[in-house]
Amino acid sequence: MTDSRTDPLSGTLSAADVRAMFDRVARRYDLLNRVMTVGLDGRWRERAAAAADVSAGGSALDVCCGTGDLALALHRRVTASGRVAGVDFSENMLELARAKASAAEADIAFVQGDALALPFGDGEFDASTVAFGIRNVADLDGCLREMARVVRPGGRVVVLEITMPAKLQAFYGAWFDRLVPVMGRVLGDDGAAYGYLPASVKRFPGPRDLASRMAGAGLTDIRWRLFAAGIIALHYARVPR
Repeated sequence: MTDSRTDPLSGTLSAADVRAMFDRVARRYDLLNRVMTVGLDGRWRERAAAAADVSAGGSALDVCCGTGDLALALHRRVTASGRVAGVDFSENMLELARAKASAAEADIAFVQGDALALPFGDGEFDASTVAFGIRNVADLDGCLREMARVVRPGGRVVVLEITMPAKLQAFYGAWFDRLVPVMGRVLGDDGAAYGYLPASVKRFPGPRDLASRMAGAGLTDIRWRLFAAGIIALHYARVPR
């Protein structure tokens, strides 16, 4: 992440501001997610883990792993005989992820790193995933290429993200533009991070455009599913053999 632009109202933050934002909200991140999604975010992450198509003895990398929920879901699928790693820009988020993994007795390697220069070798994993994080990366196409690079031929790349729905525009606008920033302030944040959220979603590609970007990154067999009346999109694709 080398981008130096910062304009929260347009959904754009510099790399330094992204790191500072997530370091700042780390302790409240899980609570805010549960409130904003009415407790459904865990279910969506489980579906992302299923889409990764990994099983006992397999391996997976979770990019922009945050506090570790998707990495833990992946670990439950590969079991103790497999391998899961998580990478994130924010050390404060990683600290919480490590604590969760320790409590669950899950051997997951959480490392600080850049989604645009993943600290792993080519074809090292059976799958790579990202949940609610890729829109914060300065170079979407570069991140998709990196996620594909570290996955073996025939493996999966999975992207779970908030998207603009084709319907319910009035509800969507009221929820993300008005209620989400207010909740951020009420639950302890200064509101800046959750003012940035709706703007970042609006500038992010819609499901069809994201699928095209994944194809541009060299991925094949690209599919997607929508949840929550089109507000959540789950994309999954294969690294070509």
